[in-house]
Amino acid sequence: MKVHKLSADFIYFFGALGGLLFGYDTGVISGAILFISKQLTLTKWQEGWVVSAVLVGAILGAAVIGPLSDRFGRRKLLLLSSIIFFIGAMWSGFAPDFLHLVASRIVLGLAVGGASSLIPTYLSEMAPADKRGGVASLFQMMIMTGILIAYISNYLLQGLTFGWRIMLALAALPALLLFIGGWVLPESPRFLVREGKMLAARQVLAMFNNDDKLVEAELDDIALQAQTKSAGSLADLFGPLSRPVLIMAMGLAIFQQTMGCNTVLYYAPTIFTDIGFGVSAALMAHISIGIFNVIVTWVAVMIMDKIDRKKMLIYGAWGMGISLILMSVGMQLSGTGKFGSYLAAIALTIYIAFFSATWGPFMWVMIGESFPLNIRGLGNSFGAVVNWTANTIVSLTFPPLLSTFGTGNLFYLYAVMCFISIWFVHKFTIETRGRSLEQIEASLRHRKNHLNDEPVAN
Repeated sequence: MKVHKLSADFIYFFGALGGLLFGYDTGVISGAILFISKQLTLTKWQEGWVVSAVLVGAILGAAVIGPLSDRFGRRKLLLLSSIIFFIGAMWSGFAPDFLHLVASRIVLGLAVGGASSLIPTYLSEMAPADKRGGVASLFQMMIMTGILIAYISNYLLQGLTFGWRIMLALAALPALLLFIGGWVLPESPRFLVREGKMLAARQVLAMFNNDDKLVEAELDDIALQAQTKSAGSLADLFGPLSRPVLIMAMGLAIFQQTMGCNTVLYYAPTIFTDIGFGVSAALMAHISIGIFNVIVTWVAVMIMDKIDRKKMLIYGAWGMGISLILMSVGMQLSGTGKFGSYLAAIALTIYIAFFSATWGPFMWVMIGESFPLNIRGLGNSFGAVVNWTANTIVSLTFPPLLSTFGTGNLFYLYAVMCFISIWFVHKFTIETRGRSLEQIEASLRHRKNHLNDEPVAN
């Protein structure tokens, strides 16, 4: 099997490009729904379905597409996701009625969920250990860029009669770009070794390392781990070898959502109007938040491999929790003067900075690099399913909780989740910075064997 030599930057860019589609398709609906609702005369219940249909599809996509990558390879499933992205984008742009729109958004969700489980796996398996965190976090960088582009398109197209159709259909362009790039992307060297294609795996590894001895050493490590034959079943996923990673993945996936990240991102304009800003100012603030998000996420990419993952999660949780408390206080004071409004706006911005630099990218990176090779696709898929399920629950419960408790009190609940996550990170996460994927798996096997060797108490 001949592998065409490509630059590492090319591979990383196109490997992460699905994240841009992920971000755009989840972010564009926040503005488009205002115009969709008027033209299609939707009820509030129907509006909720249009917005949440992507989340439903994402759960299904993560559950189905991710595990298939263990059987057919990461590259082929990325290509499939790009096709689904394209079909869903065009269908939603030309949807004639409510049912077609919901169906097209579910199809888009399939691709979004598939991308969320595939891309962290692919990027983690392509990058050298000392660069893996920064490379894998490009996925989150692309997500934030996609969200920003969605905010800008919402703002620029709001005056057009069928602007919302253009907003939704625009996602077809990066989907087409991903499909073209996907044709020349190499397959993951880990998957190639599992398939017995050693020469092709060596050629791919050589794209990231000019030292032949280091390439051979890494290839030997991969081959050694790949000798552990297993069907990669659910029994393996829930077995003693992967159990520590499974617990970590589930916890990180749930906490990332229950700390309130998407409620702040999705409802930022509402929050700004509630604390006294005008509608136009709120929309511009939304774009400013998107720009700020991209900048902070880029900073995270730069420092990802310089600071331990666990430390960054803990710092982030402290910063997010304190920011949410200050934001709640500001909201409660906003009715008494400008001080409370500005305090809430500043705290919201600081919260987003901490999220974008820590929990946003680090959760996907740590899940993507921690599962054993034979179930890596399945494990990352399971983590993505948990994350999207938590996202759905938080998104659906936010409006009724908001009406019950009010913005000034609700975010205290999310702050409490931030502080609980600190305990979880201390107790249940494993440090992965600077370790190869094979070293991480070897430590899991050592732990399992050590537990098996312990004498049973009488």
